[in-house]
Amino acid sequence: MEAFETLDISGDAGIKAYGKNIEEAFVNSAVGMYSLITNLEGIEEAKRITVSCDSHSLEGLLVSWLNELIFSLDAYGFIGKKISVKSLNNNRIEAEVSGEDFDPVRHERKLLIKAATYHRLRVERIDDHWEVDVIFDI
Repeated sequence: MEAFETLDISGDAGIKAYGKNIEEAFVNSAVGMYSLITNLEGIEEAKRITVSCDSHSLEGLLVSWLNELIFSLDAYGFIGKKISVKSLNNNRIEAEVSGEDFDPVRHERKLLIKAATYHRLRVERIDDHWEVDVIFDI
């Protein structure tokens, strides 16, 4: 099973992520999002940040999680490459993200993602794996 694939959506960008558990699906959705922003091969794991957020539902938690990662890029210039989920339940996620400060000279700039949206959002367990569909406002 692939970690993620891009969704072809007119005017926006989207990711379909997979995972053997919900933690892996959240990680793969974030890595998929980061891959829309830049080529991850050029990102070094020079710095670590802790990211945590809460929400009222699993779907809301996914959107909050991805938007928190977007905020870290917009506000602090940090782009992640490797993600380790410390805890995740229906209301809260805490993860450690390794990456570095985005450098436009060294890092290719692909899409400018403004936000993860609720449009066509899907977080679903199917048989023995999880699938996530998320669309980003660009």
